[in-house]
Amino acid sequence: MSEHILIDLATVLILGIGAQWLAWRLHLPSILLLLCVGFIAGPFTNFLDPNRLLGDLLLPVVSVSVAIILFEGGLSLNVRDLPLIRRVLIKLVSVGVVLTWLIAAAAAHLILGLEIPLSLLLGAILVVSGPTVVLPLLRHVRPVGQVSSILRWEGIAVDPIGAMLAVIVFEAITAGQEGSTNTFVILIVLKTAFVGTILGFVSARLVTYLLTRHWIPDFLDNPVTLMMVLGSFTASNLMQAESGLLTVTVMGIFLANQNEVSVKHIIEFKENLRVVLLSSLFILLGARLELEQLTSFGVREGWFLAVLIFLARPIAAAASALGSGLNWRERAFLCWVAPRGIVAAAVASVFALQMREVGYAHADRLVPLTFLVIVATVVVYGLTAGPLARWLQLARRNSQGVIIVGAHSWAREIAKALQQGGCQVLLIDTNRSNIVAARLAGLPATYGSIISQDITERVDLGGMGRLLALTSNDEINSLAALNFTDLFGRSEVYQLPVEGNGNGLKQTVSHHLRGRLLFGPGLTYRSLARRFVAGSIIKKNSLTDEFTFEDFHERYGQDAIPLIIISGDERVSVATVDAPLIPKPGDVLISIVRPVEETARPSSGRAEAEG
Repeated sequence: MSEHILIDLATVLILGIGAQWLAWRLHLPSILLLLCVGFIAGPFTNFLDPNRLLGDLLLPVVSVSVAIILFEGGLSLNVRDLPLIRRVLIKLVSVGVVLTWLIAAAAAHLILGLEIPLSLLLGAILVVSGPTVVLPLLRHVRPVGQVSSILRWEGIAVDPIGAMLAVIVFEAITAGQEGSTNTFVILIVLKTAFVGTILGFVSARLVTYLLTRHWIPDFLDNPVTLMMVLGSFTASNLMQAESGLLTVTVMGIFLANQNEVSVKHIIEFKENLRVVLLSSLFILLGARLELEQLTSFGVREGWFLAVLIFLARPIAAAASALGSGLNWRERAFLCWVAPRGIVAAAVASVFALQMREVGYAHADRLVPLTFLVIVATVVVYGLTAGPLARWLQLARRNSQGVIIVGAHSWAREIAKALQQGGCQVLLIDTNRSNIVAARLAGLPATYGSIISQDITERVDLGGMGRLLALTSNDEINSLAALNFTDLFGRSEVYQLPVEGNGNGLKQTVSHHLRGRLLFGPGLTYRSLARRFVAGSIIKKNSLTDEFTFEDFHERYGQDAIPLIIISGDERVSVATVDAPLIPKPGDVLISIVRPVEETARPSSGRAEAEG
């Protein structure tokens, strides 16, 4: 028996993380592959049975996991976004929620034929969105402007509100007292809001107090925070059913936006934990369905989905955006994006059992219908949000842009060559003279420190996909790489190799504290600067079948340094110490070369292009 449990646990993790990795490799929404793998492992092959694996622990495990995911979502919210988006956000989580609920409930009753109580409950469940689907979608699309912040805040804030609405509907159904329903509903709302807000704030303040007083050793920061999250979630639910989701969300928001102590290490830990929990939950909940439930969908379910996607969301979002100041492009994108995620599945699983216990025969339809909506919305929005955002000019076609830290002369020439090759660039420097020179050269440039706390908020990162740290300060280069690792990933943050310390000894920086080393061994800032002083230039060549990489070396010599290639599909690849470039015909090659007779110019450090 224990061997079967061990195999099932290993299967859940292997399938979940494997699906996440495969989705990353194929550039597909991860939730879609997770659900497909869960269906294959469960109803299609019966290889995995979550009820056999966890039994009565399944739903408590799901609830705790959702709490941790929502806490991590709260940690990602910045209150500095609120002044610009407050009006539309408040309407989305109030007017928008009510409109979505009523339209979904009406469609469930009129199209699917569900009883009115079940229709109202299903409508309440389907108002939620969630960070598990919205954040990966935004990370993939990377829309610009206010719409990204609005969708991020809505996706996290609407989950506890939707769960609370589902509790209110369920309690109103089971109460059965018409005269006391209004008072009963008001009491539930007030109690849930009070318990969730106060307990979440107190929990966040307690964690902050313990960290600022150094009463928790560093190695226990994450475990103690996790303990507080689970303790607060449980205590809140004991005080008021389903208020725990609001508690952990509020706790995450307060903890992320206080200025007394850094919680970046806690955020990183929770992000890693979220990936594991999200992967496992979708495998478990997907495998829990039965084959008959998945094959029983027909035309009515298709019309129900059409109402949710083409009627409920546009009406709710359009009503919420009235008077918000959003332009028509942002409103159109807001009207289109509303995927459902793990919270909807978890809430449906809980209330399906409870509705069955109080005598509703069709309660078993809640879970498969919810999964149908999850799969359909993830597929529709996941495949269309990117093209729509680009058509609306809210996102670029691909995130191949390059942020260059340092705007000195040869950094500007690299940026100019990239720009001439059709690549988006942005120079950032603390030297005003360099910034002025860059702007005079027609290059986008921002004055500021790359390691400042607000740099990612002050600059437009739309279309950016990598960072090159080219300053003369190795520590700044390393910190810049660390600062942008969360945004671009470790594979797309680069820095120059470190200098020697003057005593013939090479300084080293731990791999986890720096970016990938640029261009080649020993190509430090000083060595590159010496090359430019000696007359080297930045050269941009288009490689063809007639002018190959071998011809390039034959013309410019073996000491030419390939830096960057822009492929035919406009993808940017950067040369590193561990991965030199292998250019091919059709690529644009940017390199450092010594001038030859036919390309020599009187000044050094000048970029040249070959037509």
